[in-house]
Amino acid sequence: MYRPLRAFVAAAAVLTALTPLTSAVATPTRDAPTPNAPTPNAAASTAAASTAQAADELNPLAGRPWGVYQGRLDQAWQPWASATGTDKALLGRIALTPKGKWFGGWIPNAQIGRKVRDYVKSAQAGNPEALVQMTVFRVNPWEERACSRLPTRAEKRSYRDWTNRFAAAIGTAHTAIVLQPDGPFALCTPGGSTIPSKLIAYSARVLSALPNTSVYIDVGAADWPHPTKGGVDAVLKFLLPAGIQYARGIALNSTHYSSTTNEVARGAAVVQALETLGMPGKKVVINTSSNGKPFDFGTYDGVDAENARVCSSPLDPRICVTLGIPPTTDVANPAWGLSPETNALATAYVDAYLWFGRPWLYKQADPFVRTRALGLVTSWPYAGVPVSYAG
Repeated sequence: MYRPLRAFVAAAAVLTALTPLTSAVATPTRDAPTPNAPTPNAAASTAAASTAQAADELNPLAGRPWGVYQGRLDQAWQPWASATGTDKALLGRIALTPKGKWFGGWIPNAQIGRKVRDYVKSAQAGNPEALVQMTVFRVNPWEERACSRLPTRAEKRSYRDWTNRFAAAIGTAHTAIVLQPDGPFALCTPGGSTIPSKLIAYSARVLSALPNTSVYIDVGAADWPHPTKGGVDAVLKFLLPAGIQYARGIALNSTHYSSTTNEVARGAAVVQALETLGMPGKKVVINTSSNGKPFDFGTYDGVDAENARVCSSPLDPRICVTLGIPPTTDVANPAWGLSPETNALATAYVDAYLWFGRPWLYKQADPFVRTRALGLVTSWPYAGVPVSYAG
């Protein structure tokens, strides 16, 4: 589990009053599996689970405090800092939670080192053992633009320089890094080029060489690549040239809303596929900031799935978004309401549930939307579940 490094006594007092420690999780549809959920190999899962306790001792995200950055680099910070009363307590459920801040090309090469050093210093709050979480989103072009052109020679050179500066700023800090959200866009490159994947591989190699950094390469979600469009095999097509041999593992669900159940199954299936290719021991982190009421991205019935409507309550019958399992390495805790089968897979393969998605931002990008954030917290199905702040 995580614990903030600084005490916010006044906000904590209000949160305690708002959050009964014994209330139940009221989301009957939270993690209902879909027919398209990937199916891991049962024998492999059982064998992996039998060594889970030993593996947990090696989990670099466990057994240490999780830092919370405090400053304007986090779009949720200033709205919380300037709020009062109940709104401050509610916004604190996002602002004071450890999250993976996104760093990308909007931060110039000349500034990225200073920005990262400031971010790490704030999140550590004087404790060099604290875990700092970051998300790297630097490949250019990316997303839909990656389907129409490849990076120029200058863009590739700039990417490598930016990565080197980013890595130098991290140094010996303990960090968990999600690398290049929306990974499946690497599948649409002109002529099937692997140039974007090779750039990701450069970052995976450079960042993984740092003494206390764990890198997780983004591979989409359980519904992307969809099982009917290649599923795990499609993931391997872009993951193998993206430097998975250097990384600790993979990241899932950064911009989608798929259930934790399906994400655990997809993660286990990808890890098992890597094992058959001679790369054993890879692990998974799953974004749970956005899947408290899960749905497949393609089934959204509103205007824009990237900016899906916020649930009005934990029992809202519509397709809508709300916060999911709070960040934790305690992936099999019964409080999450997952099945024994999912808990067994998670224990074997998942390092942590993290918050590196950003449903409180407009289109999950920018700016911070106060009404979205408040709605996400008031409809959060886990709001009444006691969260331990132990490391």
